[in-house]
Amino acid sequence: MVIMRDATVAIGRQSGGLTAGYWSVLATLMWGAVVLLLISGSMVRLVRRLISRIALPLVVLSLLWLSWQFATLAQTQGLAPLWGRGGDGSMSALSAIDLVIAMPVSWLPLVADYARHGRNGRSALHGTWLGYAVANIWCYGLGVLVALVLPSEDLVTALLLAQGGLIALSLIIVDEIDNTYGDVYSGSVCMHSLLPRWSIRRWGVLMVLACTAFALVLPMHSLEPFLLLLGSVFVPLFGVILGRLAFGAPTRQLLHEAGSIHWGATLIWLAGIAFYHLLPRLAPALGGSALPTLVLCFALAWLSRSSFK
Repeated sequence: MVIMRDATVAIGRQSGGLTAGYWSVLATLMWGAVVLLLISGSMVRLVRRLISRIALPLVVLSLLWLSWQFATLAQTQGLAPLWGRGGDGSMSALSAIDLVIAMPVSWLPLVADYARHGRNGRSALHGTWLGYAVANIWCYGLGVLVALVLPSEDLVTALLLAQGGLIALSLIIVDEIDNTYGDVYSGSVCMHSLLPRWSIRRWGVLMVLACTAFALVLPMHSLEPFLLLLGSVFVPLFGVILGRLAFGAPTRQLLHEAGSIHWGATLIWLAGIAFYHLLPRLAPALGGSALPTLVLCFALAWLSRSSFK
């Protein structure tokens, strides 16, 4: 919502309007209302008819447009100097991996929420793997390209400076609408599991209202701490899941007891979150936390699986 709000205001100001400070609030409320309207509809119908037939082609077209624009700009600046540009040494390789891992791993629950609506298991598996791999590689590559050719900390300002910047920002808004809807729906599914008496749609409405309010007041422009926070939650979580399911785990028993709390696995997960944040303080020379935390949680979950009931 913050990205859509900032892009909307930037487009308006570039066109000579929306200069007053209250337009930021109005743009946030407007996009909150749009997402609220979407979440009030049928999820399956919305995804299969609206997102798959309209939003997804627009997102692909937006990525193609952005890739072409910034590839052309990179070629104009010279590919060899950009490729040979060195880093400033402020971040180690493992620290960079932490940031790269944080975004895809935080979307895995959302992917599962949509994959369960597949027509069969094989197509859901293949479609998820292919789509997730292509989208992540493409978008991360595009992000690197944008950072190289437009060295600015403010992405919205950087895009406006590029040729066709208004079109690029408009396409990003289109891309972010389905992202926001997907976030809200996935969060609603999770909250519904905690309080099933409330429907997923009811949870969705509540979550849209809360997120709209948060978008008005929270400083969301410093994304690195936020991404690391996401990584600290989801990396140990999936380490535990993989450890429980690896090498012939009792999958049927896990599914049968899906509604119960597995305290052993939960404690390993919470310990993994603490380990993720403590590791940079205890071993600063290591540089990163994601891979060590994943290995630790996987090992603990797998070793304690024999006592799992």
